[in-house]
Amino acid sequence: MGFMSSLERGLERAVNSAFARTFKSGVQPVEIAAAIKREMDINSYVVDRDRVLAPNQFTIQMSQADSDRLASLGTTLSDELENVIIGHANQQGYHLLGPAVTTIAPKNFITAGTIEVVAHKPDSKVTWVPAIDVNGKRHLLRQGSQTVGRGTDAQIRITDAGASRKHLEIIWSGKRVIARDLGSTNGSKINGQRFREVQLQPETIITIGETALRYRLVPAPETTTPQAKTGFWEGA
Repeated sequence: MGFMSSLERGLERAVNSAFARTFKSGVQPVEIAAAIKREMDINSYVVDRDRVLAPNQFTIQMSQADSDRLASLGTTLSDELENVIIGHANQQGYHLLGPAVTTIAPKNFITAGTIEVVAHKPDSKVTWVPAIDVNGKRHLLRQGSQTVGRGTDAQIRITDAGASRKHLEIIWSGKRVIARDLGSTNGSKINGQRFREVQLQPETIITIGETALRYRLVPAPETTTPQAKTGFWEGA
């Protein structure tokens, strides 16, 4: 209920009375938010003891009239709905496989004022692992703590002059990934804002000096095992 209330407050602040007029007799934002969260819950699945994956992309289908009416809000509605996805994922402990994306699409033969939400499910056959991409190199995270910095003992080493020797700590608990600034001189930023500690969602970009570190979930690398009878190596 809290997220839905926040959605309505955010939208009302952004578009004032225009928002109220837009939704007076058509699709209501609280209905869209509730439907998205319901689809996240229905389509989430456990990949191991500590990880639950949930869809990150949703198509909201509605009548042409409702779609045209919402178009007048520009990106305001989609921005707030994407915040709902991220907020619900954090609250429920879900891992999203990419940035939150919502698309509003008109659909024939759907009654005005009603919606259908389609969740695009991640592939349940793929094993996903957390990683940090920086300077063209991918670092798969191991469970526990990894440091980022200029020091030779940093697990993820960067040569940026704006980085401290031990600048940032990235903690993979097996369920969540946390980034924690280690009291660095120049700070760590997300979207231009400095932070002390934050839970990361996939595709989050952390900036250290001039260096960008992107957190993402990626397919686990295939392993090989020897086949005693044939002598060939095959992917597990």
